[in-house]
Order: sequence, then C-alpha cells, then structure tokens
Amino acid sequence: MHKQSDTSVILAHSLSIFLWASAFVGIRVGLDAYTPEHLSLLRLLVGSILLAILGLIFRIRLPEGKDIPVILLLGGLGFTVYHTALNYGEQTVSAGVASVFVSTTPIFAAILALLFFDEQPGIRQWTGAVLAFLGVIITSLGAESTLQFNNGVLFILLAAFSESVYFTFQKSYLEKYGFFAFTSYTIWAGTFWMLIFLPGLGEALIHAPWDVTVSILYLGIFPTVLPYLALAFVTSRKGASEATSSLYLVPSLAFMIAWIWIGEIPTLLSIAGGVITLFGVLLANIKADKKQDKLNYNFTGVD
Repeated sequence: MHKQSDTSVILAHSLSIFLWASAFVGIRVGLDAYTPEHLSLLRLLVGSILLAILGLIFRIRLPEGKDIPVILLLGGLGFTVYHTALNYGEQTVSAGVASVFVSTTPIFAAILALLFFDEQPGIRQWTGAVLAFLGVIITSLGAESTLQFNNGVLFILLAAFSESVYFTFQKSYLEKYGFFAFTSYTIWAGTFWMLIFLPGLGEALIHAPWDVTVSILYLGIFPTVLPYLALAFVTSRKGASEATSSLYLVPSLAFMIAWIWIGEIPTLLSIAGGVITLFGVLLANIKADKKQDKLNYNFTGVD
C-alpha cells in the first residue's frame, strides 16, 4: 500500500512538472497570433469553463461574502497579473529562460512567509532552494537567449512576484474552502478582471491559425487546471513544502519541450544546470522532521 502511495505521488509530481513546463512553450506559440491580453483571457476562459463543470459535479460551495474581496485580489494577482505579465515577457524572452525567472516564485514566497508569518524554513530547505536556483541560472546561461534585464525579464519577475503573493496569502483560505474550491474561486476572479479585454477576442479567434488556437485551448485545459489538482494531491500526502519544491524541475523540462516543440536547442551547460537543479530538489526534500510540513487540506471543499 505504501509503495502504491509513493507511486501515485511520483505520478502527480510528474504531471504537474510536465504540464507547467509545457505552458511556457505553449505561450510562445500562442503569441504568434494573439496579443498577451487576449491570450490570457482565452486561456482563463477555457480554464474557468472546465472548473465550472467540475464545480457542478463536485458541488463546491460558494464563498462567503466577506471573503470575496480577498478572492478578487488574490485571483487578480495570481492569475490576471501573472499570466498577462508572463505573456508580455515571453514576447522577448525564450520559453526556457522565462521558466527560469518564474522559478524565483518559491523564493519570493519564502521571503514573504518569513516577513509576514515568521515561517522559518530549515537549513536543508534553504540550501536546497539556493542550489536548485543556481542550477536553473546555469541552465539559462547555456541557452541561446541572454540574461539581459530588458523589459521582458522585468515583466516575468513581476509575474513571479505576483504569483508568490498569491501562494503566500492563500493558506487560511485553502484550509477553509479546500484546495480545489479556492483555486476555482481565484481562477474565476482572475478571469473576471480579464473581461476588460474581451473586445476584439472574437476577431482574433477568426483570424488566428487553428494550431495556434489549439495551443491556447491546451493551455486553458491542462496547465491552467490539472496541475493544481495534482499539486493538491501531493500536498495532502507529503506536505506543501515538498509539493512545491519539485517545481524547480520545471525550467529544465521546459528547455527540453521547447527544443522538441519549437526548436529552441539546449546546450551542454543547460543540461548540467538541470542536473544541479535535480540535486537541489532532492536536498530540499530531505527533512529532519516531516511533521512540521504536514498540511491536511480538504481537497474538494464540497458540502
């Protein structure tokens, strides 16, 4: 039974890492025919519709009125700002390098948690995080794109910071509503803010090549929704820190997917950085006291 549980956790990890890594490449494809705003809106609309269907099936309860302002704020930061800023950034930054800078999200989140909640990560977690991030920096240095701090990089760092705020301040609401329910609320909130860009989307859909539109539908169905469900499963079994630390593997895989999908070829330095990242992730997952990291979130938030 224990081996089956470990296998399911590994599969959930793999699903999250692969889908989020592929998203960076899908965005690059989508930007060939859509503006950053329309790409974000269409992606979130697709994700919101899917979550609405799942919400009806699982009968998730509606949020309390007093929590709606916070949901709108966190949804705006975690989805509206994050996706739109990332899309703007990827206009000038390659998929692989974009994934490197987004990987700063857990570091921003750890700093915010330290400042606002006095959460103290262990020395192994800090060491592993630093080593993993060093690995993704080395990976990026082996890419064709340079690491110049142009507007694209600044947009991506803005995306990473806004997402870190979302992850840091969602804890009490996750415990109250459940991971799936609260994620649905915030994605719907993010979609609400994006509706300001609805004019012109229909015309963009008509003129866009079908394969580009399919890539955005893929983004809306898969990277926008399914990894959150897989991450919820891992969180319930292994704890939040272990669940999110594996996301440092996303940049290395993003380089590989970009190589296969759109021809962004990684170098030996990129591969070496991926190996260092993997070692850092393994180190971050070695904990002296796992009890400190066990969080038992209600998964669906159903009535």
